[in-house]
Amino acid sequence: MTAVFSHGRLRLYLLKLLDDGPKHGYELIRLLEERFLGLYAPSAGTIYPRLQRLEADGLVAHTAVGGRKVYEITDAGRAELRHRAGELTALESDIAASVEDLSALAGEIRAEVRGSVRDLKRELREAARQSRQARSTPSAPAPTHPPAPQTAPLAEFDQRLAAFTVEMGALVRSRRLTDSQVRTAIRLLDGALDGLRRLLR
Repeated sequence: MTAVFSHGRLRLYLLKLLDDGPKHGYELIRLLEERFLGLYAPSAGTIYPRLQRLEADGLVAHTAVGGRKVYEITDAGRAELRHRAGELTALESDIAASVEDLSALAGEIRAEVRGSVRDLKRELREAARQSRQARSTPSAPAPTHPPAPQTAPLAEFDQRLAAFTVEMGALVRSRRLTDSQVRTAIRLLDGALDGLRRLLR
């Protein structure tokens, strides 16, 4: 769970979302994901136990519609929102700041990944050019002494990959990221890996 929802604040935000109208659990998950620009989405295991607790406390009630539980805020739930209006305002402010931080981090990671992909494409093009050139050049007699080894594009790729890993590891650790932010970084890296797989097919 993202840090802004610690200490029971997710429970308060669920009441706020239900105050806008009845919703089933999936809708609440989707609304939270949209609020965090897709960078955070609570699991069903996070949302449904809190809805059950809110219902046990008399703050929400549910009806079955089409095989789904649709939750609706009660008068007691609205009174709770009014009583905690100051907390809700502070929570909205913290959410806005968290979204801004997550967006900045995602932008930095995407920029790093884009730069690495551009470098990789350039190195692959150079390797292909050298391979074509080697095939079109007549074979020369084998030298008595082998030439000094040269830095091949593949070796440079390995160096760049290692440097990228070190730099990204340092960047992520220096920020003291939340679990949610780390998972977002992992998803971005997975996306870059998928792109590279498609490039190399």
